[in-house]
Amino acid sequence: MTRSEALFDDASEDAPELRASYALCEAEVKRYLEGMWRAIELLPAEIRPHCHAVYGFLLHADRTADEGGTQRERERRFARLHTETLRELRAGRSEHPLRRAFVDTVRRRDLDHAAVEEFLDAMRTDCASPPRYETFEDQRRYLRGVSGTISEMLAPLLEVTAPDVRALTSVLGEVGQLVDIFEDLPADLAAGRCYLPRADLRELGLEVADLTAGDRRAALDALVDIQLGRWRDLLEQAAPVAGLVERAYQPFLRTLLLGAQLQFDEVVLRRGLVCAEGLEPLASTGRTPRRPAWPHAGAVPDHIAVIMDGNRRWAVRRGQPVSQGHEAGEWAAMRLVNAALRLGVRHLSIYAFSTENWDRPEEELASLFETMAHGIDQGIEWLHELGVRIRWCGRRDRIEPSFASALTLLESMTSKNDALSLTVCVDYGGRDELVEAARALAAEVAAGTLRPEDIGAADLARNLYVPGLPDVDLLIRTSGEQRISNFLPWQLAYAELVFDPTPWPDFGLAQLRDAITVYAGRRRRFGGGVPGPARPVEPARGARLPGLTPPAGCTPPPPSRIRGRSPR
Repeated sequence: MTRSEALFDDASEDAPELRASYALCEAEVKRYLEGMWRAIELLPAEIRPHCHAVYGFLLHADRTADEGGTQRERERRFARLHTETLRELRAGRSEHPLRRAFVDTVRRRDLDHAAVEEFLDAMRTDCASPPRYETFEDQRRYLRGVSGTISEMLAPLLEVTAPDVRALTSVLGEVGQLVDIFEDLPADLAAGRCYLPRADLRELGLEVADLTAGDRRAALDALVDIQLGRWRDLLEQAAPVAGLVERAYQPFLRTLLLGAQLQFDEVVLRRGLVCAEGLEPLASTGRTPRRPAWPHAGAVPDHIAVIMDGNRRWAVRRGQPVSQGHEAGEWAAMRLVNAALRLGVRHLSIYAFSTENWDRPEEELASLFETMAHGIDQGIEWLHELGVRIRWCGRRDRIEPSFASALTLLESMTSKNDALSLTVCVDYGGRDELVEAARALAAEVAAGTLRPEDIGAADLARNLYVPGLPDVDLLIRTSGEQRISNFLPWQLAYAELVFDPTPWPDFGLAQLRDAITVYAGRRRRFGGGVPGPARPVEPARGARLPGLTPPAGCTPPPPSRIRGRSPR
């Protein structure tokens, strides 16, 4: 008997009601917290009902505090819920159709009663009067009370016992509540509820009414920037938690982190406008929203290539194994894709695994490819919904066959997408690519289908791993190293280069936007005297003989993100 089958075994007389309660919790979470429901689906099946029960209880408490009646009536209603819930927890049993599952989960999985009581106290305070937080410390007590406690309740479900890791789960919950504050900001302000620290407003000469008036944009931008700085600090604190739990629970936590990072990046774009516009939740409609490209003051490069460097150093600085740096790098690549789409980039190429990376220890290689395969499983639906076409650029003869087949299938699955072309360079080396292209041309000459004197740039280009890949306009390398490491030498001929000191797992939309701003400020002459657009590939000069076909090894498939090579 599985744990999920045994869930109701020790309460057989209540089994139908208990099953119905757990089902109700899941239905509520799926309806009102679609993103959380999706994340919970990544967890082992036996703990999903318990997670649904926790978040179902959160929704029940939130609805009780917010819906219907006068302020006094809401207070009385929530006080009753507070009293009844604590009494039910002491008894280990509830007759309420939704709380029955929550109380059962608390009892069965030994959830922290103190965290439940702290949550209820924080919600009752929020229900009693409009919020007024003078300082960030005051705001953090609220964040901890209404959301950090919920995340901490999950700790036993995720087999977290160490106090420091429990604390990190709480910080992740606080980050999630910050996301909620910005998503609901216009509605809350309209209802007279401002969750931002008043000291920040006073410092900038702002009143609460100014937040939606829209006529003090510079001050509003500065106010949001202050909040972003704190949000970034909390994200930095919470980031290690995903690497400190068992592997079965890591996708769940990384998905929560990624969602918070994507919404953080969205606020980076909107700045003061978020006060009047808020944010659309990432999964409010059950599908990933396709947001239009955000206007940029200068030219946006059509093709950006990125050397994703610094995963290992990022992990070492945090006292984590190298594999956790590669895991974090995988999710950073998904964040990069979203940032590229939001900034209007049409082509993105990432250096995931180089031909030189085979020299790494066997254990690390195994971890790298496991991470890559895992990234495909976790990211393909999201990328497909965003309209991303994925292509694999690199050698195909050395990758494990089943993995190579999966990549080829993904390339086929996304071939009709056109929002962004993502070229993932796996087992790629620029010199190898040029040698293979030269061999293919030599074979054509030997077969009599091409004359040596007719060979032009277009002939070599059509024999590269991904024919038709446009020239790179901007190359970015993270983590401070300043070399191109055998990456796309043909396409980089006239690229602008930007070297960013940020380690790859911390690279986000702000860094990408800064690199694009640097690019827009440069004068591109392409060897001439007048700046202009990228030059097209020189057309083929010789007539083709009948029967000429492109050589094998043209367009391969994609993965997700893997890792950047530190000492490329």
